[in-house]
Amino acid sequence: MLAVFDVGNSFVGVGVFQGERLQAAFRLASDVRRPAEEYAFLLDGLLAQQGIHREDADGVAIASVVPPLTERFEQLSEQLFGRKPLVIGAGARTGVHVATHNPREVGTDRILNAAAAFHLYGGPLIVLDFGTATAFDVVAADGAYLGTAMAPGLALSAEALFQAASRLHRVDLAPPRGVVGKDSAAALQSGIIFGHAAMVEGMVARIRAETGVVSKVIATGELAHLVAAETDVVDHVEPHLSLIGLRLMWELNQSPREKVLERA
Repeated sequence: MLAVFDVGNSFVGVGVFQGERLQAAFRLASDVRRPAEEYAFLLDGLLAQQGIHREDADGVAIASVVPPLTERFEQLSEQLFGRKPLVIGAGARTGVHVATHNPREVGTDRILNAAAAFHLYGGPLIVLDFGTATAFDVVAADGAYLGTAMAPGLALSAEALFQAASRLHRVDLAPPRGVVGKDSAAALQSGIIFGHAAMVEGMVARIRAETGVVSKVIATGELAHLVAAETDVVDHVEPHLSLIGLRLMWELNQSPREKVLERA
């Protein structure tokens, strides 16, 4: 059994794998004020609800873009599972060639998604990650990570609008009934959801024009299904792409010999 943690700015994705099968997945709020013991208590309860015995863990892998939380989840790994975790970062093998000007500045979340998407679907690819930011990761036919484009995420954009406009109230991020809203809630849902879908279509078209290839489009993240339902440019939705990527990284780093990720 392998436990994996993808520590993001808004949420911590937690996955438990039995071999290649994702047995359970959870999300915890990212909170730098929360100690490792509190995270361990929450996770212990979630695992127990799923009938998962934490002592069965053979390994733990962590990827984090929130440095203050990285150490806490390292502590959690040893407290809860009795395992020293693999932290994806400097010194860890990824199997992904990063073809950017400064590979060190590329976040581990970008590499995880690229590796997992290429493993599942081959290349070339555009990986859409609907998180705090909406990221457009570009993966070459041979699996190399070519770069990304980023825009404010769907939920972040909506929250900024609600805070800046005193007469606009929060609405559920739900499929709009139509483009032309007949009330404030419908108008906001149309602009937020359809507007984001139109942005996705425009960016995918621009990336394909610049790279000269019609890449497959893979969507991931909590809101991936919501946006994918409103556009025909998304080929596949895989909500747990980063967790799959962490499993691949853990397996890769168990081998004493250098190797690269291959398409399944």
